[in-house]
Amino acid sequence: MNAKKIILLSGLIVLFLSLSSFKSQSELNTDLVIIEAQEGFVVYATYDGKVDAGYNFVATDRNGNAQTLTFQKANDKVLRTFDLSGESLVGTNFKITFNKDGKTDTITMLEKL
Repeated sequence: MNAKKIILLSGLIVLFLSLSSFKSQSELNTDLVIIEAQEGFVVYATYDGKVDAGYNFVATDRNGNAQTLTFQKANDKVLRTFDLSGESLVGTNFKITFNKDGKTDTITMLEKL
């Protein structure tokens, strides 16, 4: 009698834990997809000027190596706020939010640091 209760209780606990874990995983994945779609990628870099290919920024990686990042496009709000075609912002540090679409990187938000 006691053994039957232990087996039944163990089965209920396993069932409960397995069902609750499936639900949690699904909600977590949905949240991650939404956050990525809203924010895009973020990098901190120094503006290096405009070239034919786009807007150049220089970022330093964890090892201290400088990496040049070229963004092919910037949205209209960014271009109205910051004069990226001139030389006045060269050397300025920015927080850059951007989206990747194939081979095109588009600046969606720019914040002067």
